[in-house]
Amino acid sequence: MKLVSKRQLKEMVLYSPQHIARLEKAGKFPKRVQLGPNRVGWIESEVLDWLQIRLDRRR
Repeated sequence: MKLVSKRQLKEMVLYSPQHIARLEKAGKFPKRVQLGPNRVGWIESEVLDWLQIRLDRRR
């Protein structure tokens, strides 16, 4: 399992951190993993699956 940082996530998804937080809160984006008091990450495979669903809808 690989975790991605907020910076890496922003490059993958191209959404602002605020928009990602709104999507998470609405249950429309993979939940972050709290790694420490000031550090979070996302499971890369969950984010890639989320992206793949959007790509599949395009077809």
